[in-house]
Amino acid sequence: MPKIQAPTLALHRELRRQQLMSAALELALSNGADSITVAAVAAKAGLARSSIYEYFASSADLVADLVIEELDHYTKRLAEAVAGATDPYHRIELWITESLRYVADGRHMLVKSLNTINTPEDRKDEILMGHRRMMAPLQAALTESGIADVRVASALLASVTDAASIRIDAGNAAELEIQSAVTFALAGLRALARN
Repeated sequence: MPKIQAPTLALHRELRRQQLMSAALELALSNGADSITVAAVAAKAGLARSSIYEYFASSADLVADLVIEELDHYTKRLAEAVAGATDPYHRIELWITESLRYVADGRHMLVKSLNTINTPEDRKDEILMGHRRMMAPLQAALTESGIADVRVASALLASVTDAASIRIDAGNAAELEIQSAVTFALAGLRALARN
């Protein structure tokens, strides 16, 4: 039996789980999500392949945990960006800016890569809830803005941020793309609120 390297068994198990998650994350960032296999993660973490099954049912289950962890990271980042802003349009501006800075720093490629893996059915609802939590500050600001059809506004806003993301990924200056997206989005949202 391996030696416990933490004060409690529960803490040891969490440290080991994080060790496996870190190894999988490194593999995904350097070689893409397809490189996350049980054998590769075990080798990267310096553990026996069988030890992974103590923590994850499969490599797909491990990937689902990575997606959820990344969504939580992104959600926290967005919530911190809009914290303290009271005007809904200012919160929308801050949310768009931070979401596009996340694109500019390249971290979104991890989620894109991870989304190419088939998610286990029993984890899809968990991932969907993580996505909803991420969108909650934006949805609240849109509701407070006075726009009658928030679903239409959300769809249009997604199109603007998607277009800016593509342009940033293509190598265009991130801050200029962010400013253009924010200007365009806020003008459109204000026009919708007047209708």
